[in-house]
Amino acid sequence: MNNKRFTDIDNKEITAAIDEINNYTITHQNKNITDINKLDWPLIKVLHVYYDSITGQKRRSSRFNATPIDARSPTYELIEADFAHHLRLLRTTDIQITGPGTGSMYQSLVPDGSVVINVGGLIPLTPKDHNITYTSHMEQYMASGAPYLKALYYPINERPKGIKQEVLVKLIREAAKLIMNGFSIPVNPTENLAVDGQLFIEMCERDNKFCELVTARAPNTDFSCYHFWVEEVIHERGPWREEVGSDGIRKTQCPFNQTLMRRLRDKYGIHHYEINVNQSKTSGYEIQNYTSRRALH
Repeated sequence: MNNKRFTDIDNKEITAAIDEINNYTITHQNKNITDINKLDWPLIKVLHVYYDSITGQKRRSSRFNATPIDARSPTYELIEADFAHHLRLLRTTDIQITGPGTGSMYQSLVPDGSVVINVGGLIPLTPKDHNITYTSHMEQYMASGAPYLKALYYPINERPKGIKQEVLVKLIREAAKLIMNGFSIPVNPTENLAVDGQLFIEMCERDNKFCELVTARAPNTDFSCYHFWVEEVIHERGPWREEVGSDGIRKTQCPFNQTLMRRLRDKYGIHHYEINVNQSKTSGYEIQNYTSRRALH
């Protein structure tokens, strides 16, 4: 499904990936079943779908005929609409490829045993964050709450480089093999999260104060401390960013165990560019050192 976060270059890579998958299918689709079973990859048909192109079909006769004029509430009638056509498409979809936003909401409507691929988006660049961006999968909780499907994610450290044909092809083929080989249902909720989502779960398990802060919504708690995306915490942005106050003390708006967070980033192999801020109390001069924290492998 198309996503507004895809750039023109992303769309070119997506088109190239679709062509590669479909051309492979066209080349081998007329072989007998024995030969097909010996192929390296399953045969897949991939479509690039735009929401406004999925429209309801006009029919000469339909069971969805609305009464032209009726004073009663039309709760007893079904009206042909574009969304009905969306549902028809989703019920025949084995692999849904989408990014954050509306597409992620649709994943709950695919058949049991399907695979969803979230290619993610990028956090907007801001001068305050030295114009460094990070991968954002956003609504990954939708997959975590759908134990009847399997979720795959674009590699978190590769996404800032843009969507690449070879990576997307690999994900699609991995999804197809999961379906062909079968997977256990229900899927463990944590397994359907991206690595940053899994990090967040472990952070919550190991830091009770942090977990209560972001989930309890206790009185007098700053709204921004529980209104956020996981990646904002993981990459210490917004209220999770450490800043130097007028008193010269370094602190975050929302308190959390930074040492634990940074250790978990290394554990889960998430690349992060950390901004170290040092400020002299006497001169008020601020020095910013930008150091790359690469993951441990």
